[in-house]
Amino acid sequence: SGGINAEYGEMKKIGIEKVQDDGFIFLWVTGRAVELGRELLNIWGYERVDDIIWVKTNQLQRLIRTGRTGHWLNHGKEHCLVGVKGNPAGFNRGLDCDIIVSEVRDTSHKPDEIYGMIERLSPGSRKLELFGREHNTQNNWLTLGNQLDGVHLEWEDVKTKYFNRYGMALPF
Repeated sequence: SGGINAEYGEMKKIGIEKVQDDGFIFLWVTGRAVELGRELLNIWGYERVDDIIWVKTNQLQRLIRTGRTGHWLNHGKEHCLVGVKGNPAGFNRGLDCDIIVSEVRDTSHKPDEIYGMIERLSPGSRKLELFGREHNTQNNWLTLGNQLDGVHLEWEDVKTKYFNRYGMALPF
């Protein structure tokens, strides 16, 4: 997704607080936008409970030293803020470390390890990724984004609810 600084006003208004009553949120932010990200979690009704740090490496597994996201220093890391809302059931604590060391790939391509961490934290629950791209799509996740190629939805109950509400089947 684009920079949180430029989109902060829009991000406050997109209605994330309506998505779930009980559950988790994972919000990627660069170092200079950590405080804005924490404010968004609060606005959306989430309590920040942890941060995951992605230490960026190159193909040789050396630290990236030429990041362009810093204001005073070049950042070789990104933060993923972890928030909780309500009283989610069936989750697992303490299975993973809060640090991911992984190679930088395409622009906005986050490390694949985050998906396994989320699955282990909250197994069997529905997952939604906003502002996703083709490389973000995961089995049993709903990924929404304006850079996706087509629509792929496997959840029959969601298709049924759509039909019942709008009187027409989804076009896929």
